[in-house]
Amino acid sequence: MGMMEITNVNEYEAIAKEKLPKMIYDYYASGAEDQWSLKENRNAFSRILFRPRILIDVSSIDLTTTVLGFKISMPMMIAPTAMLKMAHPEGEYAVARAASAAGTIMTLSSWATSSVEEVSSTGPGIRFFQLYVYKDRNIVTQLVRRAERAGFKAIALTVDTPRLGRREADIKNRFTLPSHLTLKNFKGLDLGKLDKTDDSGLASYVAGQVDRSLNWKDVKWLQTITSLPILVKGVLTAEDARIAVEIGAAGIIVSNHGARQLDYVPATIMALEEVVKGAQGRVPVFLDGGVRRGTDVFKALALGASGVFIGRPVVFSLAADGEAGVSKALQMLRDEFELTMALSGCRSLKEITRDHVVTEWDRPRIAPRSNPDVPR
Repeated sequence: MGMMEITNVNEYEAIAKEKLPKMIYDYYASGAEDQWSLKENRNAFSRILFRPRILIDVSSIDLTTTVLGFKISMPMMIAPTAMLKMAHPEGEYAVARAASAAGTIMTLSSWATSSVEEVSSTGPGIRFFQLYVYKDRNIVTQLVRRAERAGFKAIALTVDTPRLGRREADIKNRFTLPSHLTLKNFKGLDLGKLDKTDDSGLASYVAGQVDRSLNWKDVKWLQTITSLPILVKGVLTAEDARIAVEIGAAGIIVSNHGARQLDYVPATIMALEEVVKGAQGRVPVFLDGGVRRGTDVFKALALGASGVFIGRPVVFSLAADGEAGVSKALQMLRDEFELTMALSGCRSLKEITRDHVVTEWDRPRIAPRSNPDVPR
């Protein structure tokens, strides 16, 4: 299929699979263990249905929103994904330019194949930095400082990875970073390369470098070394949402790490309402995982999300067609979302309500035969 015939973001995956070496495609595409949560991240959306409102003037629709005070063109942002130069030579540069052109936020991975300074040099744009906490805290402090200096506006702290999930494709393929690439943010620290192992090279790297003792006290510590707002990425329960709010997080990202960490966790869209309730409206809650259609974005917002982060569709569209692919993927999602709003009778994001969707756990709305409002 040529690029002109692409009509939705799902179609980029097959093109990426054709173009990329198996080791690289498998790294991006796979989930943990049985990959139940990977499938569920998608399937769960299909069990949420719409309750569209009709005969509303939808001649003008406003998709804009603000995230941590920054105005963006639409409630879709780019999730952090590692090592994007494996997908396309322009990697993170192409994604940064596409995000900026679309008027939305890019989150750069700690494990990017371009540095914070390099990404910043692509031009203007609102960018967040995803952080892994290494055992050596001096490294963390340096990295956060560099992100600040490079103009990044927030830290997305990944909290679901004390150890790397068991991704069996990576074990089979003995995944490692291609020799011409490095984890650019760590190059000067001699931590820019993954060793070739009998296992996943990334799993071995994480075991050696990432701090398994990471806990809530470290979030407090992070607040002492940076004035940037901290988003806690990887929350799936109301209990943890409450603690995140108490500790002073600026926001919460409901994420199961693209179903790459603990298998048999719920789809993020299924965990969303619980986390939103736990946050009690005190901080914004975002959804990451399984978003492939504008309808998915609408469902997330109806269930209380302030916005969503897009991961694999960005990687696959990048692999297929570079910056143009990412731009088109974002545009298609935007167009679909705008159409979903129009057909649901919503003219702005604040008009999207819980009443616009129906889920399996909702009480049936079918009125009993006798009118319950009429006293007996």
